[in-house]
Amino acid sequence: MSDAKRRVAEAAAELVEPGMRLGLGTGSTAALFIEALGRRVADGLDLPPAAATSRASEDAARRAGIAIIDMMGPDAPAELDLAIDGADEADPRLSLIKGGGASLLREKIVEALARRFVVIIDESKVVEQLGAFPLPVEIVPFGWASTAHLIRSRLGVEPQLREARGEVLKTDNGNFILDLPFGTIADPEATARTLAGIPGVVEHGLFIGMASEALVSDGQNVRRLTPA
Repeated sequence: MSDAKRRVAEAAAELVEPGMRLGLGTGSTAALFIEALGRRVADGLDLPPAAATSRASEDAARRAGIAIIDMMGPDAPAELDLAIDGADEADPRLSLIKGGGASLLREKIVEALARRFVVIIDESKVVEQLGAFPLPVEIVPFGWASTAHLIRSRLGVEPQLREARGEVLKTDNGNFILDLPFGTIADPEATARTLAGIPGVVEHGLFIGMASEALVSDGQNVRRLTPA
């Protein structure tokens, strides 16, 4: 699906207008968007510094010649014009599962600031019902097993602590990720509310009511989806 990802990334880069305040997503498709946007910047597109959703995206943006806002500082924006990011799943209402790249907290902060949030995905990410992709949940390290127990008891799913290279993965924020293999999520809103009420949960990967539209490619064409 590399051709599909590249096509939606390039289509998304064409949405950017001079002077737009941007949010830059994280992941393989978002990285291609940053590359495509960098080519437009090199051709003269004038942009203010953008908000990146991970250290990886910050690095990619700098390599592409895109200036970055310090989101840890007092000048972090109150609003953005446009955010572009991928997703692990998108249903007909454009409710999303995100967090496969372990950047869901920063992604949700940045994308909540955007007046327009465009999701860029290939056809394999479009689903009728969320849940086949395990739902990422960012949690604080303290008492992580206790938090996993609370999730298990309240949602009836067995959390899996995410590892990378044989060690527990830590997010850019120093937190852990639990992946929840639901299979299907019958009620995403109720699941989101339950997770938000569990001590130790920092953020979950359900992005509900946030996406304005999606650009979807099969490798040949790009189509536009809006929430059903």
